[in-house]
Amino acid sequence: MTDPARPPATRKADTLARLTKDVDAWISTANEDGSPYLMPLSFLWNGETLLISTARKNPTSRNLLRTGQVHLSLDGTRDVILITGTAEQAHPTDQEAEAFATKAGFDPRQSNYPYFKITPLTIQAWREVNELQARNLMKDGTWLV
Repeated sequence: MTDPARPPATRKADTLARLTKDVDAWISTANEDGSPYLMPLSFLWNGETLLISTARKNPTSRNLLRTGQVHLSLDGTRDVILITGTAEQAHPTDQEAEAFATKAGFDPRQSNYPYFKITPLTIQAWREVNELQARNLMKDGTWLV
């Protein structure tokens, strides 16, 4: 039996909680010919943007530097959170870098990995088909609820 649909405000609160507590997301980018590249990466949510880091030679880094476009999903197929956004290379403060290292369990500074700041433009969240119709929580970078 399917649980009743959560109201949008509850889905937003649940989404913010997951962004705060989850450690990893699936990050999707595309190369020059449009071929997709999908990679799991750790992230840090600061309430407005996500901070990620990966090796400079990794296709994700190259793709983000080239296009600045990203699509990501938090883990799970029965509690879906999809985010489309823009990405730019970032230079976190010492406090942000330390918070990232603590949450992720590794410190990109020790490997000289670049950081990227992802700014969400759209956020969708749903658990079952009964939440699909109202799945849009953010559009054009503005919360709808």
